Amino acid sequence: MNESSSPEPILTDRSFFGEYQRGMDKKGRVILPAPIRETLGDEEAYITKGLDRCLMLLPASTYQRLRAKAARLPLTSRAARQYKRIFFSGAAKARIDGMGRISIPEPLRNYAQLKDDVVFAGVDSHVEIWDAKLWQEEMDALNDESMLENWEMLDI
Repeated sequence: MNESSSPEPILTDRSFFGEYQRGMDKKGRVILPAPIRETLGDEEAYITKGLDRCLMLLPASTYQRLRAKAARLPLTSRAARQYKRIFFSGAAKARIDGMGRISIPEPLRNYAQLKDDVVFAGVDSHVEIWDAKLWQEEMDALNDESMLENWEMLDI
């Protein structure tokens, strides 16, 4: 990908970070960790399918930027249509109730294979929501020596 076609980074004044494990009830409700609620502030949020079988919790401003980028994608591109299907078909507003919980719709829970315990992982512009067991497997894989070689290629 050349410099002119590389995606524009999504940088905001807010940054989500940290890892928080929470229990999810049978109805798919889970308490949103206080640091995440504080970083969101009064802004609405959306939840949708992420990569690697996790979910993404996005502030409305980040969601709208991604939506605008997707709107510019050509309808004639199969990859663009597939991206839009994945990203938008399961998206839902993440409404925080009076007890600080969000409700994760069943299709999204199924996609991310969420069971009893979930992990909220801050990844700067958004939060990933993982099944706790799958998160641990992902973290174990990141500790693999070969991952260091991949990171070197990122030139960070």
